[in-house]
Amino acid sequence: MENTKVVFKENGIYGEVQLFSDDKKAGKMDISVADGKLRVYHTEVNDEYEGRGFAKLLLNQLVSYAQENILRIIPLCPYVLAQFKRHPEKYSDVWLKKKL
Repeated sequence: MENTKVVFKENGIYGEVQLFSDDKKAGKMDISVADGKLRVYHTEVNDEYEGRGFAKLLLNQLVSYAQENILRIIPLCPYVLAQFKRHPEKYSDVWLKKKL
């Protein structure tokens, strides 16, 4: 059974979106939150879990967390940025796009 959760370190700024499968950590996203902005730096799924849609589960948790906490996401992670660009309408409420 898969489950996800958002965990912050002691300083409350840096943390992870963590994904567990059968109580074993299967993947994570490295994040930080400050000034109403959620930055996502990196998405990682352990090799043994690749191809099972786990990165998407992490992304869904990230977006839900941002929506619940009224945060805008800055996608510094290539995976998240690619998903945002592929489905801009789906993520328009949380995606903080750079202004040129």
